[in-house]
Amino acid sequence: MSLISSSDIAVEEPASYDWKQIVDDLNGLLRLKTTPIGMKLYATVAEMEAVPRIRRPQSIHTTDQIVAQAARLGWTVGITNDDLVGAQCGAVIGLHPRDEAWLSGRGMAGVWFETLEDSSAHQHAMDTVPDGRFQAMAVSPLTSGRLDPPDICLIYATPGQMILFINGLQWSGYRKFDWSVVGESSCADSWGRALATGQPSLSIPCFAERRYGGVLDDELLMALPPKYLPKAIAGMTRLASNGLRYPIPQYGIQSDARAGLAVSYGERPKA
Repeated sequence: MSLISSSDIAVEEPASYDWKQIVDDLNGLLRLKTTPIGMKLYATVAEMEAVPRIRRPQSIHTTDQIVAQAARLGWTVGITNDDLVGAQCGAVIGLHPRDEAWLSGRGMAGVWFETLEDSSAHQHAMDTVPDGRFQAMAVSPLTSGRLDPPDICLIYATPGQMILFINGLQWSGYRKFDWSVVGESSCADSWGRALATGQPSLSIPCFAERRYGGVLDDELLMALPPKYLPKAIAGMTRLASNGLRYPIPQYGIQSDARAGLAVSYGERPKA
């Protein structure tokens, strides 16, 4: 269930999810290298700690590291704001207030932005979960079923994999997706935006996500509510039946394109 309702695209919430089948389908269609995971916010710490086999950090981390522990190690991890290294991480997921000090951007001025005004403009531009509603967050591989359902799912993929995933979302009920880039703190573009709006949200992972979260150099990140996964899978399956599948075979930059295009755009039997 999205935290803030949006009518941008009408997708019904399934009564239940077969997480193993969903992940098997994603891997079969895209050959993902990184584990698809879920993220869920909790109103109380007790609710988070009740998640089966939840791990609690023994050190101070960035949210990127917590996400990576699920995506790279397969762990189920729960945190509060006290587990995070600073306000920047906590504010994106609503665990720290967007107060005057945070909005000033003082800590990033001269590091990522030339002036304090630039840094503050960046803070104001970030998509974040409204603060005051949640005290804890957990992440876990989708196949564990422990966050059933999560608020959002996180899919790491190469650009080639990601465009076919997006094409799958657009197969039926087409819409143009518009995404933004805040630069550093791009977790606001992915899980921050998806949690806040309930919409699919693509990001180019930032320096911190790659340095501290282990994000690979060729990976993009899609964050989206789980109800969009069956839609994307159904769309990608139809595209695959049209020969539009991953991996995308190289046709040759000097070859006559007519024969290749005729395979996709020639006369086709009606579905």
